[in-house]
Amino acid sequence: MEKLNEQAYNGFLNGKKVVILGGSSGIGLATAKAAAAQGAKLVIVSSNKDRVDKALNELNGENEGFAVDLANEEHVAGFFKQLGTFDHLVYTAGENLQLSNISDIALSDAKKFFDLRYWGAFMAVKYAAPHIKTGGSITLTGGVASLRPGKGWSLGASICAAMEGFTRAMAIELAPLRVNMVSPGVVRTNLWADMADADRDGMYSHISDTLPVKHVAEAAEIAQTYLYLMQQQYSTGQTVVVDGGYVLV
Repeated sequence: MEKLNEQAYNGFLNGKKVVILGGSSGIGLATAKAAAAQGAKLVIVSSNKDRVDKALNELNGENEGFAVDLANEEHVAGFFKQLGTFDHLVYTAGENLQLSNISDIALSDAKKFFDLRYWGAFMAVKYAAPHIKTGGSITLTGGVASLRPGKGWSLGASICAAMEGFTRAMAIELAPLRVNMVSPGVVRTNLWADMADADRDGMYSHISDTLPVKHVAEAAEIAQTYLYLMQQQYSTGQTVVVDGGYVLV
């Protein structure tokens, strides 16, 4: 039994190919590093070639990286056709977060906000699913804004809610392929880079004081949830909230 447990938890991704869209930074890169530690071969995809190359240097090993416009259907379709079969898909791609009251948001800008976070995931699932091997999985990314939105979160809350519904629908439509979603709380990543340093630090401090766990998550903490969903063969259509207790307070 001890040997079986070791096999289950040590190197469970040995020989598996994991594709991470948005894997050049933040939660995506942290997930890539965690998967590599479990023996996976990584395919890192981002729109920025320099960031892809930098991520590959951090990972080391025999991994691949591609610069792909994930908001362009032709590019996404061509990428997966070229890539061939693989085991797990992770979608963490997203632009810097923007907080604005609905009165200050132009409809054209609001629609663009969905292009990468929602439609990018939609296209990725559409074109990746036929290439995922038996026993593989898809793990998408949402957020707790849909569960506990604050002022200025009209777009973020809408996208997160849409992603939850999409995840459940795909779990049924693509069965037995497993489709799940990770819903993080506030995480220290470059997605907050558009905020002034003082504002960002103040936000982190305030949230840390409020949370039951008394700290804002690092990307590596959230990455463990993606690995769990790759490994957990009996979970599909689920949204796993990892928020330090944010929705409780």
